[in-house]
Amino acid sequence: MIINVTKLHHPLPGSCPMSFDLVLFGGTGDLTWRKIMPALLQAFRHCKLPPGGRVLAVARDERSDDEYRAFIKERFAAVEASKRPSDEEFARFAEMLHYRRMDLSQPEHYAGLKAWVDERGADTVVLFLATSPYLFPVICEQLGAAGLNGPNARVVLEKPLGHDLKSAQTINRVVASAFREEQALRIDHYLGKPAVQNVMALRFGNALFEPLWRRESIANIQITLAEDIGVGTRGDFYDKTGALRDMIQNHALQLLTMIAMEPPPSGDADAIRDEKLKVLKSLKPFTPESVARDVVRGQYKAGSVGGQPVPGYLDEVKVPVGSRCETFVALRTEVQNWRWAGVPFYLRTGKRLAERDSHIVVNFRDVPHPIFPGTRQANKLVIKLQPEDGLELHLLAVKGSGGNELLSPVSLDLDFDRAFPSERVGGYERLLLDALAGRLNLFVRSDEQEQAWRWVEPVLQAWASDPTGPRPYSAGGWGPAAASAMVARDGCTWAEEQ
Repeated sequence: MIINVTKLHHPLPGSCPMSFDLVLFGGTGDLTWRKIMPALLQAFRHCKLPPGGRVLAVARDERSDDEYRAFIKERFAAVEASKRPSDEEFARFAEMLHYRRMDLSQPEHYAGLKAWVDERGADTVVLFLATSPYLFPVICEQLGAAGLNGPNARVVLEKPLGHDLKSAQTINRVVASAFREEQALRIDHYLGKPAVQNVMALRFGNALFEPLWRRESIANIQITLAEDIGVGTRGDFYDKTGALRDMIQNHALQLLTMIAMEPPPSGDADAIRDEKLKVLKSLKPFTPESVARDVVRGQYKAGSVGGQPVPGYLDEVKVPVGSRCETFVALRTEVQNWRWAGVPFYLRTGKRLAERDSHIVVNFRDVPHPIFPGTRQANKLVIKLQPEDGLELHLLAVKGSGGNELLSPVSLDLDFDRAFPSERVGGYERLLLDALAGRLNLFVRSDEQEQAWRWVEPVLQAWASDPTGPRPYSAGGWGPAAASAMVARDGCTWAEEQ
């Protein structure tokens, strides 16, 4: 069997022929130097950024442009080696970096920002809110009042957008009062991953899988977003968020919609997002009874990861004493429509698990009548998101001869990094370039985001009234045993147990 690599690849369009100003609110924060600056450097390195662009970092501290550039250069020592610039490369990159001190509550500071933006009159102005979400309303109100919401402006909103449905709706109302929907880009960096983009190409650009993409052929679908790291020094932030808000409500549900959506009538952004919204509205709603049965929450305790001892969550920096915050969630749901009726979807995420491994597994049904002896293992498709990036198709083939033929597992492996070595871009790099160019396909619409909150909110409410709290699990494993028991009720196992 040959997978059509040409059709699977979704090449990134070339650099945008326009001038731009990118304003980073929270310009000295963790997100800026850990994610955004390395992504900008990669785009600069790949010659994807339009020439003559400016990047303005905004924060409360008093700094000069040169002091900010030195700050960012120092922080690059903490990112992975392949994303670190040489001194000469950083010097060229740093020419576009600027800094401005702002008090985000002061209108006169926004007036000064507008004067800075207006002095050049760039074709596109992207306002990236890399701050705490509680600041989104005041920033958007002030941007609107200062006239920084013109037709060439776009605002990028980082997750989490709120902590529940009500707070998300409040943020969206304020954003909508200053910006049109097509100007508001809610970013989910998982959607920028090449393997996720290729889910669309896999399904709708190739004839191989779509006839099988339904309940008659698929037994279950598993989405795993596993991390081997703990919360680090972000214990105070994470404790207010938890795994359900941090990973399931956004990343995992967005992946589910791309796997389960119907073919859109076109590649238009709203046509795609309309179909994703239909999936979210078709998810089986939770009740207190189904939360108790179909949702498992856990919290890691001390253990060993990669052969090294690690502390438990309650011993991490800035974590409150006796916290009941979940660091692991596994759940079972269904998409209640004709294509997927009765097919379980299992979503799982956690910190301090056995390894860093994010993937989607599509488990196909077994053959209706076996005629070969030996291994009885159904076919499966594995979409690898990280740390590897590619596809695996698991099949069975004959092993042996002369009357001793037995079926044995074999796999076809497509590694995107090897297949397209010169054309790969990271998730944040792709999304930043899309924001500059106004490509909306990989950004989340407000009604999608609110529907996702609407679906997870019964889980949050059930947990709030549950005195038992999260189940403990040892760091370095795959979460509480109850997560395996949950899928075992359907006669299934997680991918690592197969």
